[in-house]
Amino acid sequence: MGDASSDAASAEQLAQRYRSLVEHTPDALCVHESGTIVYVNPAMVRLLGARSADDLLGLSITTFVHPDSVSAMLARIEQLHGEGAASPPAEMDLVRVDGRSVPVQTVSVLTVWQDRLAYQVVVHDLTAQRAAEASARRAEAHFTTVVSQLEEGVLVVDQRGRLESINPAGKRILGIDDAAPVIGRHLDELAVTMVDRNGKTLPVGRHPMAHTLATGEAVTGFIFGVERADGRQVWLSCNCRLLNPESPDSSGVSSFADITEYRASRRQLEYQATHDALTGLANRSLILSQLATALADEGGTLVTTVLFIDLDGFKAINDTLGHAIGDIVLQIVAQRLQRSLRAEDVVGRLGGDEFLVLLAGHPQRADLPALVDRLRTTMAEPIIARGHRLEVTASIGITELGPHEHRTPEAVLHDADLAMYRDKPSGHRDVGLGPGRRSDSTHAS
Repeated sequence: MGDASSDAASAEQLAQRYRSLVEHTPDALCVHESGTIVYVNPAMVRLLGARSADDLLGLSITTFVHPDSVSAMLARIEQLHGEGAASPPAEMDLVRVDGRSVPVQTVSVLTVWQDRLAYQVVVHDLTAQRAAEASARRAEAHFTTVVSQLEEGVLVVDQRGRLESINPAGKRILGIDDAAPVIGRHLDELAVTMVDRNGKTLPVGRHPMAHTLATGEAVTGFIFGVERADGRQVWLSCNCRLLNPESPDSSGVSSFADITEYRASRRQLEYQATHDALTGLANRSLILSQLATALADEGGTLVTTVLFIDLDGFKAINDTLGHAIGDIVLQIVAQRLQRSLRAEDVVGRLGGDEFLVLLAGHPQRADLPALVDRLRTTMAEPIIARGHRLEVTASIGITELGPHEHRTPEAVLHDADLAMYRDKPSGHRDVGLGPGRRSDSTHAS
């Protein structure tokens, strides 16, 4: 007798705990028998916007189910057979007392309620989740719109190097047709060839995206070229990083800008800064820079001899025929100097009618007179400038660089200049080397 009382007490305690759990659970619970609501917990009352459970008890369960969800709900209930049978989680819409719809996820369980079979329904409010999903969709749509409008190319690749997305600017920059099926293809399957700064083929494995995917490290400002399918070459500056740095399996995103025009402009500016605008020869700045590099070369193989060339009587040409004729003379002299020398020799214009030649290699002293004679012959050829037949002579000063040279570029230039002045028509015309490294001078006519 005592055991029976003890069992009854335990059962009552267990039932009390269950009721307490049901009453306080954040998920809504209801029980309906033959379609009629016989129980709702406080969470269900709040979910449906009722004042109390009494407002809901005795009503049909379909009263609070959206018409579009009723048939599917009834079909799930009909499939439950035997106590404890449960339906799979399903999403549906409930209708609150005030008529507002609420998205929920439900699970129905066939259970015993007051000695009769009934359906217990666990209802989870999806309002917050749906709001978060809608916000994410809006953010994604906003992001997609922004990315699609960017002038900068953006592409995303997975860990295998396969393209997941690319924006319109990316296709335009890479010369990829809008209709071309590129999603899912590996980067090396795109109709482009990547090259490095020197124009050599850049394997996909050396692209910064490969480094980012392998190490997780971001890469910024990487410059490379792309040879497109249409034959055009463009230069790009790109940045690469992981979409989710916290995930080792994250895809990588690369943004890249077309810097072709900027690069060309920069090269043009660099060229203009180092070359004479009239003749196209190296200007004073570049020639002194080349000379400084040669003087720093301990092997003495870059430049061994410097020629300072000054045109005789050039001022008279400018004064009598005008600067336009003088400019033509300078341009022709520059062309003749370049044709008379090797590709490795450097020819520059210091300014006015002064030119400097840096001879590379190791010419023999005995070869210098022959070289000067060749320059004389070339420069002595008549120049026809706008109907005027002109003959130009030049004074040439020579200085040699020793294997352990300690002069500055300016000092070398000064010595060559002095040698040139000694070669002016009032002086001698023979090629003679002065003491040490320096030559005296020679005169070309």
